[in-house]
Amino acid sequence: MNVVLAKTETAHAQSDMLAVARDRLPGAGKVADTRRQAFEAYARLGLPYRRIEDWKYTDLRVLMREVLPLAAAPDAAAMKRAATALKLHAIAGVRPLVLVDGVFAPTLSETAGLEKGLGIRTLREALEAGDAALLAQLFSPDSSDAMVALNSAMMTDGVVIEIADGAVLEQPLHIVHIASGMIPAAMFTRSLIRVGKHTTATLVESYIGAEGTKAYQVHDSLVVAIGDGARLDHVRLIEDSREAFNISSAVVTLGANAHFNTFGMNTGSLVSRYQAVIAVAGEGSRVETNGVNLLNGRQHADTTLFLDHAVPNCSSREIFRAVVDDRGHSVFQGRIIVRPKAQKTDARMMTRALLLSDEAEADNKPELEIFADDVTCGHGATAGALDDSLLFYLRARGLSEKEAQALLIQAFVGEAIEQIANDALRELAVLAAQRWLAARG
Repeated sequence: MNVVLAKTETAHAQSDMLAVARDRLPGAGKVADTRRQAFEAYARLGLPYRRIEDWKYTDLRVLMREVLPLAAAPDAAAMKRAATALKLHAIAGVRPLVLVDGVFAPTLSETAGLEKGLGIRTLREALEAGDAALLAQLFSPDSSDAMVALNSAMMTDGVVIEIADGAVLEQPLHIVHIASGMIPAAMFTRSLIRVGKHTTATLVESYIGAEGTKAYQVHDSLVVAIGDGARLDHVRLIEDSREAFNISSAVVTLGANAHFNTFGMNTGSLVSRYQAVIAVAGEGSRVETNGVNLLNGRQHADTTLFLDHAVPNCSSREIFRAVVDDRGHSVFQGRIIVRPKAQKTDARMMTRALLLSDEAEADNKPELEIFADDVTCGHGATAGALDDSLLFYLRARGLSEKEAQALLIQAFVGEAIEQIANDALRELAVLAAQRWLAARG
């Protein structure tokens, strides 16, 4: 008997997505061919679900169900809403590079007076120019992951940042993703930062929603190449609307004696997933990855990290903290692989979760795959509630229950926040944590 599976309405909509949006997507020739191939890969795979090991705890077929249509290009009203949102989330002393509904907004960005050795252009410009070497980097993420493949097919705009050898940027760069639309829609962005040899830079990424935005989707990707002897500090702040979905990925490659320090804090979005592949490809390099989830309501936040140690004499540290209230769900998956040639690797990972209600959930899955025999590696995971004896001690000294809890929670997440190198950005993360604590019932 021959059985024909009829496509659902959703499946038809998905298959038409690229065709409907094609006229708005930059790049022709090879770029268009690569988009088509990536979309075919996504169409074969579909939305990730729990039977895929890396997505075991974040079943998008249940949580997200479908990919929304591409957001319309922002009009004057959308730009006005975005400008208001930008003022509310402004960070002093940084260079803002703003994307509104997935489109670069020059009027809200600062691209004049660039520091020596710094080059900035839009992803649209880069794709339309057709630079073969640049395209190879932009499309480097593996399309075996459905959401990365979808981003490759649909990416509309982003920022391409190139920092010359020896440059030292005093001013942090700030990529701001703003959703301004009043109609549910999806934004597809990809940015690239190439950090030259013996260079120092700081990159901040923020995800925010303007007042009145409905359930929107962010599909973002970041490609990072860090040259020999260079250092990049990276801070991610997810403060999306509480109805938003944020699916982001990063691919990071380190040269010899390079240093990558990254921190992420998630207080927004209904559902979020951040997945990063960090390739330690040069001897003597160092990676520090730190993160904090502050969740309540029905929020679901997934952080999945893959550190690939391929060469000798490198080190990595992962510190992750989750504070989960109400029916929130935090996920941390960390995998460290040590290749046979990566002798003298020093890699450690620790994840801790603090559950503030009986219905809160935290899934922690640290993994080590070691194929070298001269290494120092370790991992750990814990989950628990606030210490009643410490709460009693603080209450006995005049603090209210909420104040006592806030003090203990700040201390709990402090170890991860303290890893932020920039003083102003570290204070910004502390203030974001304090706002979340103040908003608790």
